Amino acid sequence: MHLLPDPVRRLAAWCAVVLLVAGVGYVGIRLCAEFRTAVTPVLLALLGTALLGPLHRRLVTAGVNRSVAAAITCVAVVAVVGGAVYIVVAALINTGDEIIASLKNAAQGIADHFGAAGTSLDDLATNSKDLLTKFGGTAASNVISGVSVVGEGIAMAVLALLLVFFFLRDSHRTSDVLRSLAPRGTADTVEAMARRAFEAVEGFMRGTTFIALIDAICITIGLLILRVPGAAGLGALVFVAAYIPYLGAFLSGSVAVLVALADRGFVIALWALGVVLAVQVLEGHVLQPMIQSRTVQMHPAVVMLTITAGASVAGILGMLLAVPLTAAAFGVLHELRTRYAAPEPSDT
Repeated sequence: MHLLPDPVRRLAAWCAVVLLVAGVGYVGIRLCAEFRTAVTPVLLALLGTALLGPLHRRLVTAGVNRSVAAAITCVAVVAVVGGAVYIVVAALINTGDEIIASLKNAAQGIADHFGAAGTSLDDLATNSKDLLTKFGGTAASNVISGVSVVGEGIAMAVLALLLVFFFLRDSHRTSDVLRSLAPRGTADTVEAMARRAFEAVEGFMRGTTFIALIDAICITIGLLILRVPGAAGLGALVFVAAYIPYLGAFLSGSVAVLVALADRGFVIALWALGVVLAVQVLEGHVLQPMIQSRTVQMHPAVVMLTITAGASVAGILGMLLAVPLTAAAFGVLHELRTRYAAPEPSDT
């Protein structure tokens, strides 16, 4: 080993460290995937606790019992989430026929302008029921599997809600628990790292929720002015999708523009696109710098890579969890750099 130059030995050491960290990370991801029914509710509960923590603290400060305050907070989040789901479903039910009819009219318009190619598209829209019946046998074979997935999702959601209750109620004991579990002499560092990570996630969730609310309100008002069907449901979709940075806004905005195109025509679709783009410009240049200026800032390229990695590991759930977990990791790294960075040499 001494025969190798010093730069080569350093490179080899760094390669060994990178391989070790990558191996540990891979094993950790595989374990989380194997125990996803237990790990997923915990991660969702931590996000919910970070989002609802300020409300719980205000209730406790006002003199409400910690358990009662946690219960009230959980009931509030169930009411909000349930209301959003109800709005989306009701909007789809009330305007579903209009949207389907609009898509059929759009297909007819294509048929009038493009001849045979458009006619085949119109036939596809007209005979969609027959197509669904034809392939219904294949879909029916997956009904039991689909019911199992839905049941698993409901069970994880209920478990996550219960964990949110316990995390909120016992949040004042977190520091003592961490200090008791930390190795000797590292209690202060472990507590500071955990606090910085949770503050990063809390700031990210709070800022993202506020931005999502503003985006949803602005886009809903714009769609209502343009008389696009299902404006309330599309606004709720914008609010939910905003928790997936960049990609969520793109997908929800695309759905709104397509619905406007199908029902109100090309000109109104352009106006809807203008509304969506204007809201995104407002978010990127005003809301993000103002609201999330005190949270962990990540370059858009890092965010996109994080979302892609999360999607490859856990699909939509991975896309939702990737950015806040990365924010927590950045918070931990910032704390370690603050504590252990070498002091800069003085000029004297």
